[in-house]
Amino acid sequence: MTTKNIDPITLEVMRNAFYSISEEMNAALIRASYSTNIKDRRDASCAIYTATGDIVVVAQSEMGTPLHMGTMHSAVRTALDAYPFDELSPGDAVAMNNPYPGGPGHLNDLCLISPIFHEGRLVALTANQAHHVDMGGFAPGSMPFGVTEIFQEGLQIPPVRLFRGGELDRDLWNLISQNVRTQVEVRGDLFAQLAANSVGGRHIVQLMERFGTSTVEEYLEEMLNYSERRMRAALALIPIGTYKAEDVIEGDGITDKDYVIRVTVEAKGDSIKCDFTETDASALGPLNCRWPSVAACVYYVLKAVLDPELPPNAGLYRPIEIEVRDGTLLSAVYPTAVCNANIITTQRIVDALISALSQAVPDRVAAASSGTMNLLNIGGKNPRTGIYYNYVETYAGGQGAMHNQDGMDAVQNHMTNTRNGPVESIEQTYPLLVESYTLVPDSEGAGEHRGGVGLRRSFRVLGDQIRVTLSSDRAKYAPWGLFGGQSASKSSCVVKGPDESRRTLPSKVTTDIGHDLVLETTTPGGGGWGDPRKRDANAVLRDVIAGLVTPGRAHDVYGVAIDMEAMTIDEPETARLRNGA
Repeated sequence: MTTKNIDPITLEVMRNAFYSISEEMNAALIRASYSTNIKDRRDASCAIYTATGDIVVVAQSEMGTPLHMGTMHSAVRTALDAYPFDELSPGDAVAMNNPYPGGPGHLNDLCLISPIFHEGRLVALTANQAHHVDMGGFAPGSMPFGVTEIFQEGLQIPPVRLFRGGELDRDLWNLISQNVRTQVEVRGDLFAQLAANSVGGRHIVQLMERFGTSTVEEYLEEMLNYSERRMRAALALIPIGTYKAEDVIEGDGITDKDYVIRVTVEAKGDSIKCDFTETDASALGPLNCRWPSVAACVYYVLKAVLDPELPPNAGLYRPIEIEVRDGTLLSAVYPTAVCNANIITTQRIVDALISALSQAVPDRVAAASSGTMNLLNIGGKNPRTGIYYNYVETYAGGQGAMHNQDGMDAVQNHMTNTRNGPVESIEQTYPLLVESYTLVPDSEGAGEHRGGVGLRRSFRVLGDQIRVTLSSDRAKYAPWGLFGGQSASKSSCVVKGPDESRRTLPSKVTTDIGHDLVLETTTPGGGGWGDPRKRDANAVLRDVIAGLVTPGRAHDVYGVAIDMEAMTIDEPETARLRNGA
């Protein structure tokens, strides 16, 4: 329902004010953080909530991941159930990282929630969720394979008042610090999270002092109503009907069993239902989701496909029904392991949803993107300092092509929105030497519009006592194309020895490696769209000149012959190839 006396001009002023505040929260978090994962890669999100726990705005420009938008909403609601926030004091903040019963997708994503008081009353909340580089557990980075229970993954933090009056609770911090490997980074990032929330709270109060508390609260609520109206209008673009699809995850790090995600999308006009109940049973390894992660994927896909400019908040959730079944891969039961679902399972949920929607609104979706965040954790003792370190990064891959454009090359896609780790920052912070960092020629899914190419990065590991976790997928089943477009290349990760030996790692593994070895990781490309022989020959030539497609692939797959001396198209030969002569 629309709130009374809503003025559209004031609504736009308020909307921009709320977004400006969330962006300033982001800036504070980036500048104050300690870990490269936040300050450089920006694996964190900031948001403003109503006093009852509805997300209103999440920062969009500097950082913010689609996955966090859904799981942080659940974390805030869970914390509100555990704490009477109106009985807290200014400067207090509640922390949690536990996916059970409903919260962040894995233990690394610690959510910090702060109450905002004005004139002695709780009026709103600020919150942020940041991926901490270590939360203890079986392996550096707290995202190991070979585990079956969340107890092995790391420290579980239920909703607790971690900050009191702006001061870190000493007893709770002593407990946390005793259970994590990278105490300096974790402590610094916690204070950065508090600073971000404080910035947001201060500006919300200033807005209320200027326009009045009731006015600001009214427009916070109207932001939700506005998004609901837009989402209902967008959902009407999907022809009424039922659309089914499935996709596969390649093993869980313990077994080689394929896990199938199945979805039935029922479009009802101005509402929609996404039913995942036929998905396979829970994995033994840590690929299982909790329902907030599934919801985050659904919200992201529908917004991106139907109305990309739609303000992402709890209003857009209202016309969407999501059904999962306990005990399956997408509704884990405590204490099932979950730590790598963020990296792999959520990307496959997206692929299944897009595949289903391609049957209904083909001109609004893309072919499969790389399909994995391709995470690397490298940890051990830094020989320079003797202190534990953990390097964590997810690697970009190719974006899927659309009906009217190519996919982007080596870009973070779908449920992640992080940046790459700068080479200089990596080498300064960790005992790692980046020997190469390149795009991968011929890794695109060929098509009338091609998918993006993947990337390859090679590290020389200089420290001792090194443990590596690789969390990847699409090493067996390549990202698919649409409507005649071809599949893209697959992922791989190789350890190279000084004797030129090569050890290919499984796509999901935690393992030890020796000193002075080279670790080379390669990400998948994106799927193509349409018949490759219909691709504009000049576009193929440009790809060859750019080094993204080799002349041989241009000839064999696209039917375009390149005169390499003149760097021009051999028109007669191309005509012969494309006419099948």
